[in-house]
Amino acid sequence: MNLRRALVASALAGLVATTALPIALAAPTSASVASLQAAAAANVSCASAVVSTWSLTRVARETIVVSAQASSLASLTTAAAQGYGGVLLFGSAAPAALPATLASLRRLEPDHLSPMVMTDDEGGGIIRFSNLVGQWPWPQVMGSTMTSAQITAQGRKVGAAMVHAGFNVDLAPVADVDGRAQYPGEYNPDGYRSFGGSPAKVALDVSSFAAGLTSSHVLAVVKHFPGLGGTTPDTDYGPAETASWSKLQSTGLVPFRAAINAGANAIMMSNASVPGLTTLPAALSPAAITALRTQLGFRGLIMTDSLGAGAISALHLSTAQASVQALAAGVDQVLASNPSSPALALQTASLQTAALVAAVEHGTLTRATLVQAASQVLAATNTFTCKA
Repeated sequence: MNLRRALVASALAGLVATTALPIALAAPTSASVASLQAAAAANVSCASAVVSTWSLTRVARETIVVSAQASSLASLTTAAAQGYGGVLLFGSAAPAALPATLASLRRLEPDHLSPMVMTDDEGGGIIRFSNLVGQWPWPQVMGSTMTSAQITAQGRKVGAAMVHAGFNVDLAPVADVDGRAQYPGEYNPDGYRSFGGSPAKVALDVSSFAAGLTSSHVLAVVKHFPGLGGTTPDTDYGPAETASWSKLQSTGLVPFRAAINAGANAIMMSNASVPGLTTLPAALSPAAITALRTQLGFRGLIMTDSLGAGAISALHLSTAQASVQALAAGVDQVLASNPSSPALALQTASLQTAALVAAVEHGTLTRATLVQAASQVLAATNTFTCKA
């Protein structure tokens, strides 16, 4: 999560916001996880006291992540100044000014709170800005050649490099179970992105990498619930189904259960439908969100995968329309696609904001639901102390 400390402005009198410092996930006990969950719930409750004072537009923006190319520094600062809850950076090489720009985002945020600054550093062929964070093997290579302790150490090293560069969220690790030695592509979303084909081994490796990131104060986002292993095509290209819900109980869900039991703080939903559970993409499905919350007992932040994906557009939904459906289903944070221009990134975010505001005004979405989601987002990178 976030390393910097902040005091909320006088307008937030009665609440103090500091940095959220996650605790390492290695070898947790049920008591320690329960204690962390209780503290996290209290933090969300205190964050809610802040969010409840905001305008509807401000609340809506907190649930939205603005996607941007790292070279588009102006769009990053504009997003922070307008109060969006996060930025997602794409690119292969970071400009020299990127770390300084990212360091300025909290200062620009309306209440000087820490936004989520994220990218997807998984390993192998999916590493953003290797000039800042270095290189390391594909997850499947890590899973087959490293011990769990070595994977944790690798995650810690990655996290430290990300923090030094100005990031506080990694959209990793991939918890999908897929032992195929293939590069990810249109017909296989995973392959080398997965730690392997054994649910138990993937569970151990996912929790190990997440523990390393967490120990470096980076929020690890475990993805893509309820597991994309064996799914085709990649949902970026069109609709896809996971394995059946009954089969996932002993396969795809195993790594997610392990990560949750180890204290995972954030999970990304997939855009695939789940036979036996939902015909909707999981990110838009109340049934899928309910299963994650109730059956698996997850209490942390839930985010979508890209709502500009082919599996979403196949339903004739725009990113803005899908955002409303996702929040109504129980998701806390919505992501968009890699934009073709800085102007499009901010335009998409503006349309998402307008759609969420209109949904509340027209009764499609309640303000309470939006406040709860925004509180989860805000609490992910800020720690609040409620004062009597």
